[in-house]
Amino acid sequence: MGLFNFFKQELAIDLGTANTLIIKDGEVVVDEPSIVAINRKTNETIAVGKKAMMMHEKTHENIKTIRPLKDGVIADFQAAESLIQGLIDMISEKKKFFTHLKMVICIPSGITEVEKRAVFDSADHVDSKETYLIHEPMAAALGIGLDVEAPEGNMIVDIGGGTTEIAVIALSGIVTDQSIRIAGDEFTNDIIDFMRRKHNLLIGERTAEMIKIKAGAAMEEIENPPDPVPVNGRDMLTGIPKQVFTDYSEMAEALDKSISKIEEAVLKALEDTPPELASDIFVQGIYLTGGGALLRGLDKRLSAKTKLKVHVAEDPLRAVVRGTGLALRNSESYSFLIDRQNI
Repeated sequence: MGLFNFFKQELAIDLGTANTLIIKDGEVVVDEPSIVAINRKTNETIAVGKKAMMMHEKTHENIKTIRPLKDGVIADFQAAESLIQGLIDMISEKKKFFTHLKMVICIPSGITEVEKRAVFDSADHVDSKETYLIHEPMAAALGIGLDVEAPEGNMIVDIGGGTTEIAVIALSGIVTDQSIRIAGDEFTNDIIDFMRRKHNLLIGERTAEMIKIKAGAAMEEIENPPDPVPVNGRDMLTGIPKQVFTDYSEMAEALDKSISKIEEAVLKALEDTPPELASDIFVQGIYLTGGGALLRGLDKRLSAKTKLKVHVAEDPLRAVVRGTGLALRNSESYSFLIDRQNI
């Protein structure tokens, strides 16, 4: 048994549209962008994660960068395999023979059976011997320390890169959920469109992501507003590179429509919640996780819309992967995990 454990490797993976995180032995060992760079001529993978992100939107015709996940699910099967394999290789440079690889991977709650199969197939191709799936809202609830097995309702709003997952959880199950494809990527596109309309400036994804982090806001009235951000891009009128400044109030305007759609989805999930669980949510409030939870003023805006308390999780970016790690350690006892036999 001791020899078997030596060759056994257990990984909890938050396979996200924007970032992929991996936990091994209770520690986050990988936190990298979900992107791969591929040589078009040989079809070889040149780089994954941060190295590939540095090449993104700066490549020549022989290199292409691919984000294998779109809207929280695998869109490019081959690139997804390369990504998972590349990130696993980062953990252990020395290849172990006869390694028994066990993985728990989190997935959106609105995923189809075909999309689940794509995740299992990708895991098989990296030689996983045991693969389990967990829904993101359930993983997020575990990750922020909620008792998901208790007979009381908790509402989770997980705003990731590709999807926003809204779920009411009780008794180890998801009672009602909404999964919408409005999240971090949509915010990034909103910023690109806004800079084009307002400032006649063409910018790329990486610049828009930088603006979102430094000046992103959900409302114009926020505490401790950030400084204006210089933005470099190409002038649409002259074609010459130029710099403009933007600030949080412009970002609140840029992101308003997308945030309104998230608010509508939260209200719809609350409408579908049974009365007894609704009373629990009134007492407990709503929990925000995922990278989108870091958007300035989002908790206050949601609270004003729902008239409920809204809590931003501590370290919301890692809530899902921490919960996935807990599920990995207790995979025998958690009934809500999905394995091959269940689909």
